[in-house]
Amino acid sequence: MAKIAADLTELLTGLPRASVRESRGGPGRTDGRLLASGNGWTVEDVICSRGPDDRPFEERHDQFAIAIVTAGSFQYRGSGVAAGREMMAPGSLLLGNPGQYFECGHEHAAGDRCLSFRYTPSHFERIVGGAAGRGQLRFTQLRLPLLRGLSPVVAHAHAAAEGSGEMSWEELSVLLAVQAIQLDEGSASSSEPAAAAISRVTRAVRSIEERVDEDLTLDELARAAKLSPFHFLRTFKDLTGVTPHQYLMRTRLRRAAARLLVDREKILDVALGSGFGDVSNFNRAFRAEFGVSPRTYRLKPNLSHRRAV
Repeated sequence: MAKIAADLTELLTGLPRASVRESRGGPGRTDGRLLASGNGWTVEDVICSRGPDDRPFEERHDQFAIAIVTAGSFQYRGSGVAAGREMMAPGSLLLGNPGQYFECGHEHAAGDRCLSFRYTPSHFERIVGGAAGRGQLRFTQLRLPLLRGLSPVVAHAHAAAEGSGEMSWEELSVLLAVQAIQLDEGSASSSEPAAAAISRVTRAVRSIEERVDEDLTLDELARAAKLSPFHFLRTFKDLTGVTPHQYLMRTRLRRAAARLLVDREKILDVALGSGFGDVSNFNRAFRAEFGVSPRTYRLKPNLSHRRAV
């Protein structure tokens, strides 16, 4: 996962917007690389270099879509059953229904990267028909936030993208589809978030991603956002689905889980390299997030579906 984030940083960070546009031969764009496919499903590694200078345009999902945001951030607007607007940040899932019109915008910061899973309607129904528990098989939300229950499958997808996964892409596509439909509860946002709020939280999310091994405080993040701690905490949770501390900890733990699957480092080195002060705190936090110890996770990765937030 660190490599995924680093690739996006190398592409987009530290360059003036004009340089990014020039390096890509003009305006920002979206490039997808097929990772795997099968009967009724595909998964792509998608990098978008669009930014504030690029106007969003309307697109249409022709299949069921679930995208794991792995780096960057953007605004996702959708029509139909799941109409509205959501802020997408690393660890969250973008959800899309066949026939749904949507736009992805980068008004507040350039670039993002996603692992994009797509399913034909017939294949998706075969996978999750029994798990949906509803008459019509449709997503009723645009996004699933950085939930604890998503951490295991997201970590496995990151590891697979780096070429060292314990599971096949086909298995991951099935588990991700089932988990997404189970966690989709139809609770739409009560109101459209203000552009200023999205901008401030976008900067905070990117700051956390860039400084994930630092002990960032609520007060420090609120000051940078020019908000009171209470207002910042409420705004951040409204837009991302979790508190700043939860976001920081889950980002550290997802990266640590991917390192456990990809590398053969000592658990102590993974703990310290992930921003934890000692291995005992890391073990406790990891067990709370994934349901098993880091050592057990490495030997026998856990993909139990959990609904805790």
